[in-house]
Amino acid sequence: MRGPVRGTARETVRRSGRELYDRLRTYLIVAMQAGLAAGLAWFVADTVLDNAQPLFAPAVAIGVIAGAIGHRLRRSGELIAGVVVGAFVGHWLLRLTGTGPARTGLVVALAISVAVLFRGGGATMAQAGSTAVLLGLMTGGPDLAVPRTESALVGGVTALAVALLILPLNPLRVVRRAAGPTADLFAGQLTAAAQALTSRDLTRADEAFRAFATGQAQRQQTAEMIAAAGEVAALSPWRRRGLGMVRRYQGAAEHLDNVYTSGREMMRWIVVTIREGEPVPANVPAAIEHFGEALRLLHRDFLAGREPEPTRARALQAIREADEACAEGLEFSANAVVAQLRAAVSELLQASGLPEAEANEQAGLTRHG
Repeated sequence: MRGPVRGTARETVRRSGRELYDRLRTYLIVAMQAGLAAGLAWFVADTVLDNAQPLFAPAVAIGVIAGAIGHRLRRSGELIAGVVVGAFVGHWLLRLTGTGPARTGLVVALAISVAVLFRGGGATMAQAGSTAVLLGLMTGGPDLAVPRTESALVGGVTALAVALLILPLNPLRVVRRAAGPTADLFAGQLTAAAQALTSRDLTRADEAFRAFATGQAQRQQTAEMIAAAGEVAALSPWRRRGLGMVRRYQGAAEHLDNVYTSGREMMRWIVVTIREGEPVPANVPAAIEHFGEALRLLHRDFLAGREPEPTRARALQAIREADEACAEGLEFSANAVVAQLRAAVSELLQASGLPEAEANEQAGLTRHG
Protein backbone atom coordinates (compact mmCIF):
# COMPACT_ATOMS: atom_id res chain seq x y z
CA MET A 1 0.00 0.00 0.00
CA ARG A 2 2.88 2.34 0.77
CA GLY A 3 4.26 2.02 -2.76
CA PRO A 4 1.19 3.49 -4.54
CA VAL A 5 0.82 6.20 -1.86
CA ARG A 6 4.45 7.23 -2.21
CA GLY A 7 4.14 7.17 -6.00
CA THR A 8 1.08 9.43 -5.85
CA ALA A 9 2.85 11.81 -3.46
CA ARG A 10 5.91 11.99 -5.72
CA GLU A 11 3.73 12.66 -8.73
CA THR A 12 1.90 15.43 -6.83
CA VAL A 13 5.22 17.05 -5.86
CA ARG A 14 6.51 16.80 -9.43
CA ARG A 15 3.32 18.27 -10.84
CA SER A 16 3.38 21.14 -8.32
CA GLY A 17 7.03 21.85 -9.09
CA ARG A 18 6.33 21.81 -12.83
CA GLU A 19 3.40 24.20 -12.40
CA LEU A 20 5.52 26.60 -10.32
CA TYR A 21 8.30 26.46 -12.91
CA ASP A 22 5.88 27.15 -15.78
CA ARG A 23 4.32 30.06 -13.89
CA LEU A 24 7.72 31.59 -13.05
CA ARG A 25 8.89 31.20 -16.64
CA THR A 26 5.72 32.86 -17.92
CA TYR A 27 5.84 35.84 -15.55
CA LEU A 28 9.63 36.34 -15.42
CA ILE A 29 9.46 38.92 -18.21
CA VAL A 30 6.88 40.87 -16.18
CA ALA A 31 9.22 40.94 -13.17
CA MET A 32 12.09 42.14 -15.35
CA GLN A 33 9.93 44.86 -16.91
CA ALA A 34 8.73 46.04 -13.49
CA GLY A 35 12.29 46.23 -12.13
CA LEU A 36 13.58 48.15 -15.15
CA ALA A 37 10.59 50.52 -15.21
CA ALA A 38 10.90 51.25 -11.48
CA GLY A 39 14.62 52.05 -11.78
CA LEU A 40 14.18 54.27 -14.82
CA ALA A 41 11.19 56.10 -13.32
CA TRP A 42 13.14 56.82 -10.14
CA PHE A 43 16.14 58.08 -12.13
CA VAL A 44 14.04 60.42 -14.28
CA ALA A 45 11.96 61.78 -11.40
CA ASP A 46 14.81 62.18 -8.89
CA THR A 47 17.91 62.93 -10.96
CA VAL A 48 16.59 64.47 -14.16
CA LEU A 49 13.56 66.38 -12.86
CA ASP A 50 14.55 66.76 -9.18
CA ASN A 51 10.97 65.89 -8.23
CA ALA A 52 9.88 66.45 -4.61
CA GLN A 53 8.12 63.05 -4.59
CA PRO A 54 10.32 60.77 -6.72
CA LEU A 55 9.18 57.58 -4.95
CA PHE A 56 5.73 57.86 -6.48
CA ALA A 57 7.11 57.51 -10.03
CA PRO A 58 8.38 53.93 -9.56
CA ALA A 59 5.22 53.07 -7.61
CA VAL A 60 3.06 54.09 -10.58
CA ALA A 61 5.41 52.30 -12.99
CA ILE A 62 5.08 49.06 -11.04
CA GLY A 63 1.30 49.49 -10.85
CA VAL A 64 1.10 49.81 -14.63
CA ILE A 65 3.47 46.91 -15.40
CA ALA A 66 2.32 44.35 -12.84
CA GLY A 67 -1.16 45.51 -11.91
CA ALA A 68 -2.86 45.40 -15.30
CA ILE A 69 -1.19 42.87 -17.57
CA GLY A 70 -2.86 43.13 -20.94
CA HIS A 71 -4.44 46.53 -20.19
CA ARG A 72 -1.39 48.65 -19.47
CA LEU A 73 -2.31 51.57 -21.69
CA ARG A 74 -5.70 51.89 -19.99
CA ARG A 75 -4.18 51.30 -16.54
CA SER A 76 -1.60 54.04 -17.09
CA GLY A 77 -4.34 56.46 -18.10
CA GLU A 78 -6.45 55.52 -15.07
CA LEU A 79 -3.58 55.99 -12.62
CA ILE A 80 -2.57 59.34 -14.08
CA ALA A 81 -6.17 60.53 -14.27
CA GLY A 82 -6.74 59.56 -10.64
CA VAL A 83 -3.67 61.48 -9.51
CA VAL A 84 -4.70 64.56 -11.51
CA VAL A 85 -8.24 64.50 -10.09
CA GLY A 86 -7.01 63.97 -6.53
CA ALA A 87 -4.35 66.66 -6.87
CA PHE A 88 -6.74 69.19 -8.39
CA VAL A 89 -9.53 68.68 -5.88
CA GLY A 90 -7.16 68.36 -2.95
CA HIS A 91 -5.09 71.38 -3.91
CA TRP A 92 -7.97 73.83 -4.04
CA LEU A 93 -10.00 72.50 -1.12
CA LEU A 94 -6.99 72.29 1.19
CA ARG A 95 -6.01 75.80 0.20
CA LEU A 96 -9.46 76.93 1.30
CA THR A 97 -9.95 74.80 4.41
CA GLY A 98 -6.43 73.95 5.61
CA THR A 99 -5.08 70.51 6.53
CA GLY A 100 -6.11 68.04 9.22
CA PRO A 101 -7.70 64.61 9.60
CA ALA A 102 -11.34 65.74 9.35
CA ARG A 103 -10.71 68.02 6.39
CA THR A 104 -8.66 65.32 4.70
CA GLY A 105 -11.58 62.88 4.99
CA LEU A 106 -13.86 65.41 3.32
CA VAL A 107 -11.34 66.02 0.54
CA VAL A 108 -10.91 62.28 -0.08
CA ALA A 109 -14.69 61.81 -0.37
CA LEU A 110 -14.98 64.70 -2.80
CA ALA A 111 -11.98 63.60 -4.87
CA ILE A 112 -13.41 60.09 -5.29
CA SER A 113 -16.83 61.55 -6.12
CA VAL A 114 -15.30 63.70 -8.86
CA ALA A 115 -13.50 60.62 -10.23
CA VAL A 116 -16.84 58.76 -10.31
CA LEU A 117 -18.48 61.64 -12.17
CA PHE A 118 -15.84 61.31 -14.87
CA ARG A 119 -16.57 57.55 -15.06
CA GLY A 120 -13.26 56.62 -13.49
CA GLY A 121 -12.66 52.98 -12.61
CA GLY A 122 -11.32 51.47 -9.41
CA ALA A 123 -7.71 52.48 -10.14
CA THR A 124 -8.76 56.09 -10.85
CA MET A 125 -10.78 56.34 -7.64
CA ALA A 126 -8.01 54.77 -5.57
CA GLN A 127 -5.38 57.16 -6.89
CA ALA A 128 -7.67 60.17 -6.47
CA GLY A 129 -8.31 59.22 -2.86
CA SER A 130 -4.69 58.39 -1.99
CA THR A 131 -3.44 61.61 -3.57
CA ALA A 132 -5.93 63.59 -1.50
CA VAL A 133 -4.73 61.76 1.64
CA LEU A 134 -1.10 62.61 0.98
CA LEU A 135 -1.87 66.22 0.25
CA GLY A 136 -3.86 66.50 3.44
CA LEU A 137 -1.55 64.70 5.88
CA MET A 138 2.01 65.16 4.61
CA THR A 139 4.17 68.14 5.22
CA GLY A 140 3.87 70.48 2.28
CA GLY A 141 0.14 69.93 1.87
CA PRO A 142 -1.29 71.36 -1.33
CA ASP A 143 2.17 72.31 -2.61
CA LEU A 144 2.81 68.63 -3.33
CA ALA A 145 0.07 68.48 -5.96
CA VAL A 146 2.28 69.40 -8.91
CA PRO A 147 5.24 67.12 -7.97
CA ARG A 148 2.90 64.17 -7.43
CA THR A 149 1.18 64.72 -10.77
CA GLU A 150 4.52 65.06 -12.52
CA SER A 151 5.76 61.91 -10.80
CA ALA A 152 2.65 60.01 -11.93
CA LEU A 153 3.25 61.06 -15.52
CA VAL A 154 6.87 59.95 -15.30
CA GLY A 155 5.89 56.57 -13.88
CA GLY A 156 3.15 55.91 -16.43
CA VAL A 157 5.15 56.99 -19.46
CA THR A 158 8.23 55.07 -18.31
CA ALA A 159 6.20 51.90 -17.79
CA LEU A 160 4.71 52.10 -21.27
CA ALA A 161 8.12 52.80 -22.79
CA VAL A 162 9.58 49.73 -21.10
CA ALA A 163 6.62 47.47 -21.93
CA LEU A 164 6.29 48.51 -25.57
CA LEU A 165 9.71 49.75 -26.70
CA ILE A 166 12.63 48.90 -24.42
CA LEU A 167 11.80 45.40 -23.17
CA PRO A 168 8.60 44.23 -24.88
CA LEU A 169 7.59 40.64 -24.34
CA ASN A 170 7.63 38.28 -27.30
CA PRO A 171 3.96 37.55 -28.11
CA LEU A 172 4.73 34.22 -29.79
CA ARG A 173 6.80 32.96 -26.87
CA VAL A 174 4.34 34.21 -24.25
CA VAL A 175 1.35 32.54 -25.90
CA ARG A 176 3.28 29.32 -26.41
CA ARG A 177 4.31 29.19 -22.75
CA ALA A 178 0.92 30.21 -21.38
CA ALA A 179 -1.55 28.45 -23.67
CA GLY A 180 0.41 25.24 -24.25
CA PRO A 181 0.41 23.98 -20.65
CA THR A 182 -3.25 24.95 -20.26
CA ALA A 183 -4.26 22.97 -23.36
CA ASP A 184 -2.17 20.03 -22.16
CA LEU A 185 -3.75 20.18 -18.70
CA PHE A 186 -7.32 20.01 -19.98
CA ALA A 187 -6.58 17.49 -22.74
CA GLY A 188 -4.69 15.30 -20.26
CA GLN A 189 -7.59 15.24 -17.83
CA LEU A 190 -10.02 14.43 -20.64
CA THR A 191 -7.83 11.45 -21.56
CA ALA A 192 -7.71 10.38 -17.90
CA ALA A 193 -11.51 10.62 -17.66
CA ALA A 194 -11.95 8.58 -20.86
CA GLN A 195 -9.65 5.85 -19.52
CA ALA A 196 -11.48 5.90 -16.19
CA LEU A 197 -14.77 5.45 -18.05
CA THR A 198 -13.34 2.45 -19.88
CA SER A 199 -12.02 0.81 -16.70
CA ARG A 200 -15.01 1.95 -14.57
CA ASP A 201 -12.58 3.60 -12.14
CA LEU A 202 -14.69 6.04 -10.13
CA THR A 203 -11.77 7.40 -8.09
CA ARG A 204 -9.72 8.23 -11.15
CA ALA A 205 -12.69 9.83 -12.91
CA ASP A 206 -13.41 12.00 -9.88
CA GLU A 207 -9.76 13.06 -9.65
CA ALA A 208 -9.73 14.01 -13.34
CA PHE A 209 -12.94 16.00 -12.91
CA ARG A 210 -11.54 17.91 -9.94
CA ALA A 211 -8.25 18.62 -11.71
CA PHE A 212 -10.15 19.87 -14.76
CA ALA A 213 -12.38 22.10 -12.63
CA THR A 214 -9.51 23.59 -10.63
CA GLY A 215 -7.75 24.48 -13.89
CA GLN A 216 -9.93 27.61 -13.96
CA ALA A 217 -7.16 29.68 -12.34
CA GLN A 218 -4.64 28.58 -14.94
CA ARG A 219 -7.11 29.34 -17.70
CA GLN A 220 -7.55 32.88 -16.36
CA GLN A 221 -3.79 33.38 -16.23
CA THR A 222 -3.56 32.23 -19.83
CA ALA A 223 -6.24 34.72 -20.88
CA GLU A 224 -4.34 37.46 -19.02
CA MET A 225 -1.07 36.68 -20.79
CA ILE A 226 -2.76 36.45 -24.20
CA ALA A 227 -4.27 39.89 -23.59
CA ALA A 228 -0.80 41.21 -22.73
CA ALA A 229 0.65 39.64 -25.88
CA GLY A 230 -2.14 41.19 -27.96
CA GLU A 231 -1.50 44.65 -26.55
CA VAL A 232 2.22 44.43 -27.26
CA ALA A 233 1.72 43.00 -30.75
CA ALA A 234 -0.70 45.81 -31.61
CA LEU A 235 1.28 48.72 -30.13
CA SER A 236 4.96 47.78 -30.20
CA PRO A 237 6.70 48.45 -33.53
CA TRP A 238 9.12 45.59 -32.78
CA ARG A 239 6.50 42.89 -32.17
CA ARG A 240 3.99 43.21 -35.02
CA ARG A 241 4.90 39.80 -36.42
CA GLY A 242 2.86 37.99 -33.78
CA LEU A 243 -0.31 40.05 -34.20
CA GLY A 244 -2.14 37.61 -36.48
CA MET A 245 -1.56 34.64 -34.19
CA VAL A 246 -2.61 36.52 -31.06
CA ARG A 247 -5.76 37.79 -32.74
CA ARG A 248 -6.73 34.22 -33.61
CA TYR A 249 -6.49 33.36 -29.93
CA GLN A 250 -8.42 36.45 -28.92
CA GLY A 251 -11.15 35.70 -31.46
CA ALA A 252 -11.44 32.18 -30.09
CA ALA A 253 -11.44 33.19 -26.42
CA GLU A 254 -15.20 33.18 -25.82
CA HIS A 255 -15.65 29.85 -27.59
CA LEU A 256 -12.79 28.31 -25.62
CA ASP A 257 -14.49 29.47 -22.41
CA ASN A 258 -17.59 27.58 -23.54
CA VAL A 259 -15.44 24.55 -24.42
CA TYR A 260 -14.16 24.56 -20.85
CA THR A 261 -17.69 24.86 -19.39
CA SER A 262 -19.12 22.04 -21.53
CA GLY A 263 -16.02 19.90 -20.90
CA ARG A 264 -16.38 20.31 -17.15
CA GLU A 265 -20.05 19.30 -17.28
CA MET A 266 -19.20 16.33 -19.48
CA MET A 267 -16.65 15.11 -16.94
CA ARG A 268 -19.15 15.55 -14.12
CA TRP A 269 -21.56 13.29 -16.01
CA ILE A 270 -18.77 10.77 -16.57
CA VAL A 271 -18.44 10.47 -12.79
CA VAL A 272 -22.22 10.03 -12.49
CA THR A 273 -22.24 7.42 -15.26
CA ILE A 274 -19.61 5.31 -13.51
CA ARG A 275 -21.26 5.72 -10.13
CA GLU A 276 -24.63 4.61 -11.52
CA GLY A 277 -23.04 1.61 -13.22
CA GLU A 278 -24.52 2.41 -16.62
CA PRO A 279 -23.17 0.41 -19.58
CA VAL A 280 -21.22 2.59 -22.02
CA PRO A 281 -20.16 1.63 -25.57
CA ALA A 282 -16.41 1.82 -26.23
CA ASN A 283 -17.04 4.61 -28.72
CA VAL A 284 -17.81 7.10 -25.93
CA PRO A 285 -14.35 7.01 -24.28
CA ALA A 286 -12.80 7.05 -27.77
CA ALA A 287 -14.81 10.15 -28.66
CA ILE A 288 -13.66 11.92 -25.48
CA GLU A 289 -10.01 11.16 -26.24
CA HIS A 290 -10.38 12.47 -29.80
CA PHE A 291 -11.91 15.65 -28.42
CA GLY A 292 -9.00 16.15 -26.03
CA GLU A 293 -6.52 15.69 -28.86
CA ALA A 294 -8.45 18.22 -30.97
CA LEU A 295 -8.02 20.74 -28.15
CA ARG A 296 -4.24 20.21 -28.24
CA LEU A 297 -4.19 20.47 -32.03
CA LEU A 298 -5.99 23.82 -32.02
CA HIS A 299 -3.18 25.34 -29.97
CA ARG A 300 -0.59 23.94 -32.38
CA ASP A 301 -2.51 25.11 -35.44
CA PHE A 302 -2.77 28.64 -34.06
CA LEU A 303 0.95 28.77 -33.25
CA ALA A 304 1.84 27.49 -36.72
CA GLY A 305 -0.42 30.08 -38.35
CA ARG A 306 -2.14 27.44 -40.48
CA GLU A 307 -5.77 26.71 -41.21
CA PRO A 308 -6.89 24.43 -38.34
CA GLU A 309 -7.96 21.52 -40.55
CA PRO A 310 -6.21 18.92 -38.30
CA THR A 311 -8.22 20.24 -35.35
CA ARG A 312 -11.49 20.01 -37.23
CA ALA A 313 -10.73 16.51 -38.53
CA ARG A 314 -10.02 15.19 -35.04
CA ALA A 315 -13.09 16.93 -33.58
CA LEU A 316 -15.30 15.38 -36.26
CA GLN A 317 -13.78 11.99 -35.51
CA ALA A 318 -15.05 12.48 -31.96
CA ILE A 319 -18.54 13.17 -33.35
CA ARG A 320 -18.45 10.06 -35.55
CA GLU A 321 -17.58 7.96 -32.50
CA ALA A 322 -20.40 9.62 -30.54
CA ASP A 323 -22.89 8.95 -33.35
CA GLU A 324 -21.96 5.26 -33.37
CA ALA A 325 -22.42 5.11 -29.59
CA CYS A 326 -25.85 6.71 -29.88
CA ALA A 327 -26.81 4.15 -32.53
CA GLU A 328 -26.02 1.36 -30.04
CA GLY A 329 -28.19 3.03 -27.41
CA LEU A 330 -27.28 5.06 -24.31
CA GLU A 331 -28.84 5.40 -20.89
CA PHE A 332 -29.57 8.74 -19.23
CA SER A 333 -26.16 9.75 -17.79
CA ALA A 334 -24.16 8.47 -20.75
CA ASN A 335 -26.49 10.36 -23.06
CA ALA A 336 -25.75 13.52 -21.04
CA VAL A 337 -22.01 12.88 -21.52
CA VAL A 338 -22.48 12.76 -25.29
CA ALA A 339 -24.73 15.84 -25.29
CA GLN A 340 -22.05 17.88 -23.51
CA LEU A 341 -19.42 16.46 -25.87
CA ARG A 342 -21.41 17.69 -28.87
CA ALA A 343 -21.73 21.16 -27.33
CA ALA A 344 -18.00 21.28 -26.60
CA VAL A 345 -17.08 20.15 -30.12
CA SER A 346 -19.37 22.79 -31.64
CA GLU A 347 -17.64 25.51 -29.62
CA LEU A 348 -14.22 24.13 -30.57
CA LEU A 349 -15.16 24.21 -34.25
CA GLN A 350 -16.33 27.80 -33.85
CA ALA A 351 -13.03 28.63 -32.14
CA SER A 352 -11.30 27.20 -35.21
CA GLY A 353 -13.19 29.67 -37.40
CA LEU A 354 -16.36 27.87 -38.53
CA PRO A 355 -19.69 29.77 -38.44
CA GLU A 356 -22.03 28.79 -35.62
CA ALA A 357 -24.66 27.16 -37.85
CA GLU A 358 -22.08 25.02 -39.62
CA ALA A 359 -20.36 24.06 -36.36
CA ASN A 360 -23.68 23.04 -34.78
CA GLU A 361 -24.56 20.97 -37.84
CA GLN A 362 -21.21 19.16 -37.90
CA ALA A 363 -21.36 18.53 -34.15
CA GLY A 364 -24.80 16.95 -34.54
CA LEU A 365 -26.60 19.49 -32.37
CA THR A 366 -29.27 20.13 -35.03
CA ARG A 367 -29.94 16.40 -35.36
CA HIS A 368 -29.85 15.54 -31.66
CA GLY A 369 -30.76 18.87 -30.03
